[in-house]
Amino acid sequence: MRVLVVLISGFLLLGPGVAFAGTAPDPGVAFTISDRRINESSGLAVSTRHPGVVYTHNDSDGSAAIFAVGPDGRTKATLTLSRAHNRDWEGIAVGRDQSGPAIFVADIGDNAGGAQPYVTVYRVPEPARLSDQTLSATAFRLKYEDGPRNAESVLINPRTGRLYIASKQIGGGLYEAPAQLRTDRINVLRRVGPAPLLATDGAFAPDGRHFVIRTYYAAHIYSAPGKLLRIVSLPHQEQGESITYSPDGRSLLAGSEGVNSPVYRLGLPDDAASASSSASSSQSTPQRDPDTREGGAGVRSAVLLAVVGVGGFFAYRLLRRRS
Repeated sequence: MRVLVVLISGFLLLGPGVAFAGTAPDPGVAFTISDRRINESSGLAVSTRHPGVVYTHNDSDGSAAIFAVGPDGRTKATLTLSRAHNRDWEGIAVGRDQSGPAIFVADIGDNAGGAQPYVTVYRVPEPARLSDQTLSATAFRLKYEDGPRNAESVLINPRTGRLYIASKQIGGGLYEAPAQLRTDRINVLRRVGPAPLLATDGAFAPDGRHFVIRTYYAAHIYSAPGKLLRIVSLPHQEQGESITYSPDGRSLLAGSEGVNSPVYRLGLPDDAASASSSASSSQSTPQRDPDTREGGAGVRSAVLLAVVGVGGFFAYRLLRRRS
């Protein structure tokens, strides 16, 4: 009962500008990851070159490998990254490099709570043909302007190519990388908006008008940093740590750690789906943090999201104990 009170209070505090949708329309299993090597799937990204294929990877201390998974849940190719190390890979996104589509995998986990002076994002070209192969990785070092923190979410805006990371702790933030990542220096991540408590993954919609940041229990959909549009509850998962948009932007794909883990497809309400977005193109390019721009409005948003997050976390733990 106490958990429900916290949840309800949190939803009411969000106010009339934010809709809580309950479970997204028509949730169902899109596919089940059948490769037993994939036992800690911690990120999802849809291929831009191979229809029906999504990329995923394992969590900390796994191999430095990306798995290309087909619509039947079977692994179509294993992409091994040379000159890369899986310290704590937590997210993946598809963007571009100078020659075409590229895959970015983020070594951004920090369970020690600030022990890492910088984090690393690796970039490899997305192969034109899917086969087991080794790809040479380009490494980018990044650090937060306000000190080290734990994170599990990496996003790339398809309109601008800019990379973002969402931190995981209370009062979490969305951090923007420089427009051009450099290999010869540490790139500084600057906070541009709040992020929900216990953020475990994120992704931009294919048209760049919306982005989503998920927690263990819900998907938070934004039209711009600090502009929360809708919260969509997710199906119960063993340890939900991945999310991305379908290629048409009308659905979310949500995955979990664990062997033989299902990936759910959740249809989005019309106001949150890419095709029906009314957001302007300027909204897809984040500005500076609302905390400094709007007299603390961003702080209030972060606090309200934290209330929802805390309630959701305890509800999630309660459900796991009962299952």
